[in-house]
Amino acid sequence: MADRKFQQPWQRMLLALALLLAVNVVYLWFNPPSPQQAEISYSRLKRELDADNVASVVLQGEDLGGSFRLPVEISLRPEAKPVSYTKFHTVLPPIEDPELMPLLEKNQVEIQARSSQESTFWSSLVISLLPWVLIIGIWWYVIKRMREQGGAGGLFGQFRKSGAKLYSKQTSSVTFDDVAGLDEAKQELAEIIAYLRDPRHFTRLGGRVPRGILLVGPPGTGKTLLARAVAGEAEVPFFNISASQFIEMFVGVGASRVRDLFENAKKNAPAIIFIDELDAVGRSRGTGLGGGNDEREQTLNQLLSELDGFEAHQEVIVLAATNRPDVLDLALLRPGRFDRQVVVERPDWRARTEILKVHTREVRLADDVDLETLARGTPGMVGADLEILVNEAALIAGREKAEAIAMEHMEKAKDRHLLGMERKLYLSEEEKRITAYHEAGHTLVAGCLPGSDPIHKVTIIPRGQALGVTQQLPEDDRYHYRFGYLSTRLAISLGGRAAEKLIFGEYSTGAQNDLKQVTDLAEKMVCQWGMSEKLGPVSFERGVEHPFLGRKLATDKSFSEQTARLIDEEIEALVRRAEQCAEKVLDLNRPVLEKLAERLLAEEVIDAASLKEFFAGVELQQPEQGCPGLPAEDADLPD
Repeated sequence: MADRKFQQPWQRMLLALALLLAVNVVYLWFNPPSPQQAEISYSRLKRELDADNVASVVLQGEDLGGSFRLPVEISLRPEAKPVSYTKFHTVLPPIEDPELMPLLEKNQVEIQARSSQESTFWSSLVISLLPWVLIIGIWWYVIKRMREQGGAGGLFGQFRKSGAKLYSKQTSSVTFDDVAGLDEAKQELAEIIAYLRDPRHFTRLGGRVPRGILLVGPPGTGKTLLARAVAGEAEVPFFNISASQFIEMFVGVGASRVRDLFENAKKNAPAIIFIDELDAVGRSRGTGLGGGNDEREQTLNQLLSELDGFEAHQEVIVLAATNRPDVLDLALLRPGRFDRQVVVERPDWRARTEILKVHTREVRLADDVDLETLARGTPGMVGADLEILVNEAALIAGREKAEAIAMEHMEKAKDRHLLGMERKLYLSEEEKRITAYHEAGHTLVAGCLPGSDPIHKVTIIPRGQALGVTQQLPEDDRYHYRFGYLSTRLAISLGGRAAEKLIFGEYSTGAQNDLKQVTDLAEKMVCQWGMSEKLGPVSFERGVEHPFLGRKLATDKSFSEQTARLIDEEIEALVRRAEQCAEKVLDLNRPVLEKLAERLLAEEVIDAASLKEFFAGVELQQPEQGCPGLPAEDADLPD
């Protein structure tokens, strides 16, 4: 108990001041200041001088208000004591008295001169303490700054501190109630929290809690939110740090910060450590990615040592998050370090509905807002996307000075998120006509081919980087993509280009993005998904996606030149067949294409309900033998 006293800097400073005060009191006790003096008038001084009662006077110079005034200290003779005081004090008048000095000399009064008044006990105490207070204050400030910069380790000691933030149930307001759609992940983490609260409940049969839990999933799915909820639910210290904080330009700093982090956690055990973006420091050693320098590898080695160095009584659990588990070092993922992986995937429409309910708690919704319909119309969106969508709808409603957020505002926010912001771009009539036929081609091919996703909206208003957009939304979330569905996707993407060739007799640059999407999809069908009869069920790696350049880099091919030529031929064949299908559908339904394009030019935006009404009023011609190269509606594999 005694070794815990005076641990804080302010406590040590108060102790030093108390010791100095005691020393000064003892000093002034044995060296007291001059005794108390009574104040008398100048006339009284003259009378005492006439009576020859004054033994000595002390003149003290003081400049007050521009006039020279002389405070006088008077000492009486021992035989003349009219009062109980032996010393008096008065102030000479500003006008010089020519009789004073002769009168003093006549009575043989001893005259002394001082530059200032003699201090009292308390003034002497304050004056004697003031230098020490300044010295100790400066000393305390310097020590405090050194501690903030790394303590006694010197000027660069700050780099050796981990910088992890400590959270508790009181400091974190997020709980599992704020996390929707991740029931399996919450169950895994709730088990860890329960173990830290009562380890005996789990260890009575000889089991042990996982030392490390890795949250894996795409960006925005809620991995960090889950960690914040753990901090709010757990009744133990929670240390939060980003993996990038370990890395500095100084060699050995990362490893030192890892040691500091785990030392602090062990002192506060049971505790949880959360490391965000683990791939920043946990990339595979020797690959050259992420720096590939000795400092990063030293940091990783120290992290591996700390993870595998826990003792049974040290109840410290490491929680980490990453969206790149494929680049992590295998030593991190082995049993004994990160024993358990919790996959945080994209939510389905049911989970999206629950997420929207969480994000709309604090906003005012109109009666026409249907969150389930909105969730069904946002496939592929994650929790972060839905949060931005609700916030954007609130901003739109605020700009329109609405009393509540209506479904119309939600749809506008969704369009802005999926299609991009509307641009005030001037287009000539000819360019508008090209855009209208291009988008009408996409829409008509999608309406004719079976198994395609419904068209949600068509617009020729420039949005984002596109001059026009045809938006398709699946009726439900898809996890398996059949060959027929993918082939239809290829034909729909080439429908705009085919419409331009049919109407104008030539192509334009408007299909640049369509061609890129078609080529990428056809390459995956041939090289990754085995959807080629000539190549068979074999996977081919044609390039590696560079994490920094954002494009594929050529690699040493593990297949022959003949196979490479065959891959190119199969990709081209898929694209050619899809193009022929789109051209055949549009040629058979040219009057419908022209009618749809004219309506787009007139209205600029056509929604799903209007499109359904439009197609109900026209007669679509289907190819007699189907599209060349495309399978029937229920086909799974190519013929």
